Amino acid sequence: MLGERIRKLRKQKKLTLEALAGDVLTKGMLSLIENNKAQPSMESLSYIAKRLEVDTADLLEEISSAELMEILEQAENIYSSDFEKSPNKYIELVSLIKPFINNLTQGYASARLLDIYSRSLYRSKKSGWEEIADRAYFLYEQLNLASYQADISIFRSSEKFITHEYEESLTLFLHERAKLESKQAYMNQMTRLDLDYHEAILYFAVGDSKSAIQVMEKAIDFSKEKRLFYRIDDLYRLAAAEALMSHNKEKRDYYTKKLKQYGEFADDRHSIVFHELLQIMTIIAEEQNYHYALQLINQYNLESEDMCNFKVWFYLEKGKALYGLGHFKEALLYLKKVEIPENFHHPFDLSIFYVTDSYKALCYVELQKIDLALESAKIAVEKISPLPHTPYKEMIYDTYEKIKGKASKTNEAEES
Repeated sequence: MLGERIRKLRKQKKLTLEALAGDVLTKGMLSLIENNKAQPSMESLSYIAKRLEVDTADLLEEISSAELMEILEQAENIYSSDFEKSPNKYIELVSLIKPFINNLTQGYASARLLDIYSRSLYRSKKSGWEEIADRAYFLYEQLNLASYQADISIFRSSEKFITHEYEESLTLFLHERAKLESKQAYMNQMTRLDLDYHEAILYFAVGDSKSAIQVMEKAIDFSKEKRLFYRIDDLYRLAAAEALMSHNKEKRDYYTKKLKQYGEFADDRHSIVFHELLQIMTIIAEEQNYHYALQLINQYNLESEDMCNFKVWFYLEKGKALYGLGHFKEALLYLKKVEIPENFHHPFDLSIFYVTDSYKALCYVELQKIDLALESAKIAVEKISPLPHTPYKEMIYDTYEKIKGKASKTNEAEES
């Protein structure tokens, strides 16, 4: 029992009750704890362990389900907190859960704590997260919680995805999905859509648009057939982005319209703004109506907090529109504000943003700064070269070749 372990360690250290209690606990309370007549709080337990110069885990050979649920509640609250407001949350979670790792052997609370712990280790750039994820997966499997198993499978695959190892990510994901589905007689409908959405993303990432479109359109049909509409906004955004990349005007118009309808129906501002953004991108790229594009962009206060997720997108499009109007210095001001968010890893997103350096280069050419233009154009090529083919990749390579030719002519003229 916990109390007996504390008393044994105290006597081994030759400490009295008063000495161990210190300024935090009373002698009476410590006596009750040692006689198993009172349960210490986690704070008190950590304090006792520190005074005894042992890890909290050394005191906890067993832990009650009530205590475990209390720890899980704390962990969930920390895990769900805003990272910007709690930048050390993953380190905090590691410290919270680590003392109980050896006790997490059965039940949902143990599985979920292992799950959170593995992700926190990964986010904290600590080793060992894979083994912990395996333990969580095994417990979820015992509990027949396929949705949680699927989430771990996606997490494992995403680890490769965010380092841009797209082929490895897809291979791992397909293996994980096949393993999961082979053991599941019934797959939750929302879990199936999560898997479909992630699979489509990965197929697009490796340049297999045919497979991606098949999976994506099948998922959209399934979502509508079951009247779930789960992931439907994500799928519409993905479908619209693919149509934009492939210059399929009919599908682009169809899916952007669907996205707008969904946004209005669900009162989802994210979908509505994304629809507007796609419209602006089309107006600039195809219609070249830069004045109208600027009118649409200027409807938004780009510095407001609610534009946080879209700010860089609008900066880029505003820079393009200003370039198209010949306002090169002003265009550069907005293009220089574009910083690719850390959570952007898909080739679609990266390709769109890597053209920023190409537009900077074009502005520099017009401002007669050929050296800067060549440098910026080269940066864009270096960034996009590992990615699969997209129209943006073509634009980046074409821009670089044109500026190289211009730089060569300029050098020849100077030499002569």
